[in-house]
Amino acid sequence: MKKAGWEPASSHGWEWNNMDVVLGKVKGEAGVIFFDAAGTLIRLARPVGWHYAQIARKYGLEADEARMESAFRDVWRSRPSRSPSCGPRHQDDRPWWRELALDVLHAASPTAAQIDESAWFDELYAHFAEPGVWVLYDDALRCLDRLAGRFRLAVISNFDRRLQRVLEELGVAARFEKLIISSEVGCEKPDPGIFQRALDMMDVAAECSLHAGDDPERDWAGAAAAGIAVFRVRRPRVTLDDLMVQPATEAY
Repeated sequence: MKKAGWEPASSHGWEWNNMDVVLGKVKGEAGVIFFDAAGTLIRLARPVGWHYAQIARKYGLEADEARMESAFRDVWRSRPSRSPSCGPRHQDDRPWWRELALDVLHAASPTAAQIDESAWFDELYAHFAEPGVWVLYDDALRCLDRLAGRFRLAVISNFDRRLQRVLEELGVAARFEKLIISSEVGCEKPDPGIFQRALDMMDVAAECSLHAGDDPERDWAGAAAAGIAVFRVRRPRVTLDDLMVQPATEAY
């Protein structure tokens, strides 16, 4: 006798090598579902360039939002990948963010040297953990509600300790047993080290877990390389509403 419970929406983003094995494992009580944070569970309420420009204007800089946005994307793409460290990164990765932010500021505003860059960055850094800066995707909240009590949940994110505060402000931090963040682990996705650390922290085997994320390299390729099944978020076509579907009737 087979009783149908929640089934994977296999035509909407799932990828695995052995569907039967993963299906059986993930549906069990010991199954763990990992989530990426930014781009999967949460997003900025306004474009990143808006935030950079708003803080810059407070220091007297005539900052253009569109130029800030373009500069951020260029600088972000050009950042080289970093080698894993032996432990938590220095100052919770704050120096890394400072370098990136100042590169964006200088690329977007030729007169940026006229302002107090240290004060600007300090305010910018704190700003990205303030209430209202981040919002939950609507489908993320629905998904978490449906998974509550059925699966063990955790987050794997290329973020820092500010993420804890962000998720607390959004009212979902308690939904997750663990937050596995790159600044504390010392490596970031797609490095297999952060995925293995997540498996160890949750005391679960790779074949008994699944990772949901939106980034083709960091989430999809990274998790797959660690032997973890992948749910590919590709909004608007594939959202977290597609992660699990509940049949209207039970089949025996």
